[in-house]
Amino acid sequence: MSSTPKYWNTAKKYLSSKDAIMKKLIKKYNDKSLTTRGDIFFSLCKSIIGQQISVAAANSVFLKFKRTCNGKIHPKVINRISSQKLKKCGLSRQKVKGIKELSKKFLNKTFDPRLLKHMKDEDAIIYLSGLRQIGRWSAEMILLFTLNRKNIWPIQDIGLLRAISNNYKKKYLPPKSFVKKLNTKFSPYCSVATWYLWRSIDDEPIQY
Repeated sequence: MSSTPKYWNTAKKYLSSKDAIMKKLIKKYNDKSLTTRGDIFFSLCKSIIGQQISVAAANSVFLKFKRTCNGKIHPKVINRISSQKLKKCGLSRQKVKGIKELSKKFLNKTFDPRLLKHMKDEDAIIYLSGLRQIGRWSAEMILLFTLNRKNIWPIQDIGLLRAISNNYKKKYLPPKSFVKKLNTKFSPYCSVATWYLWRSIDDEPIQY
């Protein structure tokens, strides 16, 4: 894990000045911050594994996956492991295909993660979404957690929408117009706002 993003303290001050509820959340959850592994392959594998299953189930499958890789989640290692062995970790056929194809694309450089740092957020989302099993939500998680982009507002995320409903006394799902209003208010630090909203519904910080 790396240190806190450079923009974090500036973002906290900015958000606190813009929104009373955000100010309260920042004060309440001031013990930790967003960090990154700096390992995009690891994060992509974790994202694929966690799709459409509970957090507890995802953690269980990921631990089996990690053991199968002998703790080395690397394209060369994954490429050598049979699909059958990966399925035994609890992965679906589609997820196995996604992870195997991902390892091949990293090895033959048809996907180059180094290009992402030169891309704008939306271009990076489109590039990541070209990978099997990686949709918009997964791409946004990579930008937020692995690349620590500062202005990601993942409106497909159920946790974020639930946190908005809880904190701003809105029905679930909150109105799209209100979610858009918050997006405008929190920019250019939507990633930080998202992180604090997540903390309000789950005290253990999420990490991909």
